[in-house]
Amino acid sequence: MTRLLLVIGLLTAWTPAADAQDSTRLTGTLAKIQTTGTITLGVRDSALPFSYKLPDGSPAGYAVDLCKALTEDVAAALNHQPIGLVYKTVTAEDRIDKVASGDVDIECGSTTRNKQRLERVAFSPVFFIAGTKLMVSRESTIRSYKDLPGKTVVVTSGTTNEKAMRVLVERLVVHTTIVTAANHTESFAMLRAGDADAFATDDVLLAGLAATYDGQDYHVVGDFLSYEPYGLMYRKNDPAFAAIVEHGFRRLAETGRLADMYNRWLVRRLPTGEKLNMPMSAELAELFRELGQPD
Repeated sequence: MTRLLLVIGLLTAWTPAADAQDSTRLTGTLAKIQTTGTITLGVRDSALPFSYKLPDGSPAGYAVDLCKALTEDVAAALNHQPIGLVYKTVTAEDRIDKVASGDVDIECGSTTRNKQRLERVAFSPVFFIAGTKLMVSRESTIRSYKDLPGKTVVVTSGTTNEKAMRVLVERLVVHTTIVTAANHTESFAMLRAGDADAFATDDVLLAGLAATYDGQDYHVVGDFLSYEPYGLMYRKNDPAFAAIVEHGFRRLAETGRLADMYNRWLVRRLPTGEKLNMPMSAELAELFRELGQPD
């Protein structure tokens, strides 16, 4: 009976973090973090409100806050070893390579979780759902993708939006020119300069750019042209670290912090003054409830 009670107690107390504390089992990302005493976060410089730079150059955003919160679970898994944060800037084009190569431990941005990318990297639970839309000048006659023949559309290189627009144009068999820019800021600059008639990317990122710059002269039009569920990226085939990420998201959901983070960055005014006022969708709210978010 004593042995049975002991086994029951051990099973009840087990968590992914507790299992990872056994130093003989540490592999992959956890072993790297334990050895270096740091975790490397991949951040973006123009993906407001998920990952962008404040005027003082420090990274901030919804995804950055999520990554910081997950380091609490990593520290717990390593017997509360102090962990320093190292930030490395990634782009839409190189972010997957930097995660897969180990240059970055976890990417904190606005990256779509899809089947093609899951062949190279792993993803956290979904923390936002977006979709491709078009931003145009308020003087433009473009109201949807049906108005794109003869027009030029800019997309950010390496994004799922680029693929979605190229597939759309090929399917429509119309003459629409697709051009690329290195990041969202440059893409928006091309639209503002008149070098493109429309800018195609995720609706929430367009809203962030419009709020940051002279957004009153531009608006987002048309239907969703793609489905973009966001997740944090980390290395594939790393079950110990995957367990930490999953456990961390459930902890944040159960304590209400996950919803609080969403509201801080998508509903309330941002540290830099912008306000997107984008309440949580019913679909995302259901995903959070499945993770343990209280009703």
